[in-house]
Amino acid sequence: MPNIPAISDEYVESTVRGALEEDVGSGDLTAALVPETKFAYAEIVTREDAILCGTGWVDAVFRQLDPRIRVQWTAHDADAVSANQPLCRLEGPARGLLTGERTALNFLQLLSGTATAARRYVDAVRGTPATILDTRKTLPGLRLDQKYAVRCGGAQNHRIGLYDGILIKENHVTTAGSIEAAVRAAKAAAPARVLIEVEVENLDQLSRALTAGATRILLDNFSHDDVRRAVDSTRGRAKLEVSGGVTLKTIRALAETGVDYISVGDITKNVRAVDLSMRFESG
Repeated sequence: MPNIPAISDEYVESTVRGALEEDVGSGDLTAALVPETKFAYAEIVTREDAILCGTGWVDAVFRQLDPRIRVQWTAHDADAVSANQPLCRLEGPARGLLTGERTALNFLQLLSGTATAARRYVDAVRGTPATILDTRKTLPGLRLDQKYAVRCGGAQNHRIGLYDGILIKENHVTTAGSIEAAVRAAKAAAPARVLIEVEVENLDQLSRALTAGATRILLDNFSHDDVRRAVDSTRGRAKLEVSGGVTLKTIRALAETGVDYISVGDITKNVRAVDLSMRFESG
């Protein structure tokens, strides 16, 4: 398992609490049909190959619903799992297991889907110097969850939000007056060790960003030929990132140009949930 920076237990508990309030509300009317003393066993199984992510959220769901429920995992976050593989076994009061089923699966399917997508992009550029990054195109309210899943998939986070990095985009340049003015303002205002990056849309803007002293530059929607020209003309003076319209079909060719980073909004924006199911044992 790779070294994954942890996400705080307090954050997970808070996120799960909100999700349960949304789903359970004043009470689970259907689970109440089951006798309160009924004890049950279940397992969560993946129906497809995936990268697992979200075990802590599942634990928190059942812990909050009924601390008597036990969850025993046979796989862990960032593990590659195979179709029809059991992921965990659950036992405890049936009402709590039934009530928590959907919320637990929602978290596990979403975060495993994010981690799986990230791993596909990482695998696609393996052997090149390019690092795969995510973006801020995340599901509202679940950014830290998805950013964690990206790391479980082997990619890296670009910036968490607007507060921990500066990315000077087209509209910032327009309002500042020029690339040079925006870069000067960023260098004057940025705290120490905060990322300053400039987005450019053509080779002329790249030249101006380099002259202004930018040390990290995002090439937005460049053609493959222009990406190669940008790498050649930069000659290590700045780190280069590619973004815009990146797909699994195109990413290998982009990585082979020699760019340092490729950011992919698709990882967190167009998430396809992993097919998982929670199966109860009869009797």
